[in-house]
Amino acid sequence: MAKTTVVIPNYNGIKYIDACLHSVCKGSVVPEIILVDNGSTDGSLLLVKEKYPSVKILEFAENTGFSKAVNAGIKMAGTRYVLLLNNDTVAGQEMTARLEEAMEEHPEIFSAGARMINLHDKNKLDGAGDFYCALGWAYARGKDKPADSYNKPGRIFSACAGAAIYRRELFEKIGYFDENHFAYLEDIDIGYRADIYGYPNRYVPEAEVFHAGSAVSGSRHNAFKVKLSARNSIYLVYKNMPFLQILINLPFLLAGYLVKFLFFSLKGMGTAYGKGLLEGVRLSASGQGRKNKVKFRMGNLKNYLWIQGQLWINIIRRLA
Repeated sequence: MAKTTVVIPNYNGIKYIDACLHSVCKGSVVPEIILVDNGSTDGSLLLVKEKYPSVKILEFAENTGFSKAVNAGIKMAGTRYVLLLNNDTVAGQEMTARLEEAMEEHPEIFSAGARMINLHDKNKLDGAGDFYCALGWAYARGKDKPADSYNKPGRIFSACAGAAIYRRELFEKIGYFDENHFAYLEDIDIGYRADIYGYPNRYVPEAEVFHAGSAVSGSRHNAFKVKLSARNSIYLVYKNMPFLQILINLPFLLAGYLVKFLFFSLKGMGTAYGKGLLEGVRLSASGQGRKNKVKFRMGNLKNYLWIQGQLWINIIRRLA
């Protein structure tokens, strides 16, 4: 039986989906594949149905967002592992096998992320694991650095859900992707939760994937992405940090939000960022936000201490 189900969320991915599916299907072991379509209108869903009849398809009538789409695919899967893959990726040789090996060699981990390389410039990294710091910033380690760097496997704060494998049974323990996020920072959030509960996340450089990036939103920085990311950055802090930890990190967080506001103001998107922050406060204060807050348990104290250390260390890593 297959160990892994590949779940690919798709929204108007006609430019990339064929290459993505072709790359997944050409390995020595072809995994089960579920494509979750978010109301595509560009013909990409029809292409998959005609060219890849073995792919299982789950259709939504409209764009429900990344989190809801992948949750549906994860719950539909019946394998030990679930591998999430963006539709604008091309999997490297034996990527799935290398990620499976990491999960089996490290039974304590929740997820393992691939080495992501820029699809349009294969000499550059797109990311070598996701990190999060006390400034309230999430970032892809190694982005735009040489593609042959970051060769050592090891623990990371969270895996980028654009190309990462997850232990399916643990979703029942820590929760699924938070659908309030819609998109952006949802993978940081679930990796953060895994860290709280004591299930680490790992980086696997031997597993390579080529990533176009921003295929749906259209650019690295745009008003939609800036506003949504700002909203989710506030919600992420509220959800995962106990009140005392928020107080400890508050000076760093305020400084981080101020720097981001100034940065996006220079790009003409300061208003979008500010509105996103306010929406994040409202979401956190809502009944749904309070319901989803991770409850502090003394049994997880050592995990919180590790996280706090990472929040401070990662400031230095980010600014270095």
